Amino acid sequence: MKDHPRGEHGSHPEVWTGRASNRFQWLLALGGAAIVALGIELAVDSAWTSGIAALVMAVVGCIAAGLLVLFLTLAFVHVALKVDTDSLEVRCGHVGVPRRRIPLSHVAGAEFDAHVNPRQWGGWGYRWRPEKGTAVVVRRGEGVVLQLWDGHTFTITVDDAEAAVRIIRDRLRPTAAGPVR
Repeated sequence: MKDHPRGEHGSHPEVWTGRASNRFQWLLALGGAAIVALGIELAVDSAWTSGIAALVMAVVGCIAAGLLVLFLTLAFVHVALKVDTDSLEVRCGHVGVPRRRIPLSHVAGAEFDAHVNPRQWGGWGYRWRPEKGTAVVVRRGEGVVLQLWDGHTFTITVDDAEAAVRIIRDRLRPTAAGPVR
């Protein structure tokens, strides 16, 4: 968590940031890079005499599959959560894509879940399950579960999820100026 000047919400920072990482994803990314390298190796070292169509399909298939594995694993190596006074933003991977911004006015509540498990969501990544809602899951462990006013839920695995929930709940409370928008 980064320390920022005290905001209007008491002892909470104006902007809270947290993240979660999955080091195992780097091994999968390495596997994707190896598949790309295999495709390049096939293209460079092949005699190209045993059937061009089959070899082209093998080269293109290896490179495409390797890049897909590489992109999908690097996109979900980590997730970053930023909560400011008006919204929260979830960014995945090094590029920050996929990204989702949720105004706090769309959040009905926030809960701490100590046992978010990728298996419950069908694996790592940006997930949707009709009976559970939407989630960004990069590892097993603690997470934030948001109840949105439209009846959906959004779950994010993040370190120090309890602090995030406290800050979100505090910002959802009506202030002296009136109720939350």
